[in-house]
Amino acid sequence: MNPIKVLTVDDHPILREGIAAIIENHADIVLVGEAANGREAIECFRKLHPDVTLMDLVMPEMNGIDATVAIRKEFPNARIVVLTTYKGDVQAAHALDAGACGYLLKSTLRKDLLDTIRRVHVGQRRIPPEIAIAMAEHHSSDTLSDRELEVLQQIAAGNANKNIAEHLSIAEDTVKGHVKAILAKLGANDRTHAVSIAFKRGIISLEE
Repeated sequence: MNPIKVLTVDDHPILREGIAAIIENHADIVLVGEAANGREAIECFRKLHPDVTLMDLVMPEMNGIDATVAIRKEFPNARIVVLTTYKGDVQAAHALDAGACGYLLKSTLRKDLLDTIRRVHVGQRRIPPEIAIAMAEHHSSDTLSDRELEVLQQIAAGNANKNIAEHLSIAEDTVKGHVKAILAKLGANDRTHAVSIAFKRGIISLEE
């Protein structure tokens, strides 16, 4: 049988080197290319037609979600596994909605990488158990609106309600209403707790 062709997409050379090192001693898997951002990933996919693509989420120029959407639009059968440091269920949901077949935590690469590549190659999905459980525990009722997400990001940046109101050009009472809704949806005790939950679940990230 032909070896599984793998494309790695990550803006950190050291991580790409680590993946290459894990793969190199296994005859059934071959690394055919590397890319440092989403735009490069699309070009490499067109040239190399890999069987499995390992896609980082947070990258310059084009992120992994947008690249996954673009690749799947052009190549509907593309099998893409998202690589991330985030354990958040929201990040995982976005990746799967974009068309990813798997979700792999960078902290478990050495243990799970090869098995994930092989499983995805034969048509299976691969989601870490702890993330699958988190996704099952949360429902659409706790989804934040676009405006609530903007307010939450402002809170995470350390802004008070008055500053948030000025930044978003809305009334301060409106901000207070959004904060109340955010706390209720996330089951948070206060603003700090809401930000902590949002980071943990991947609703917002440090890069935003």
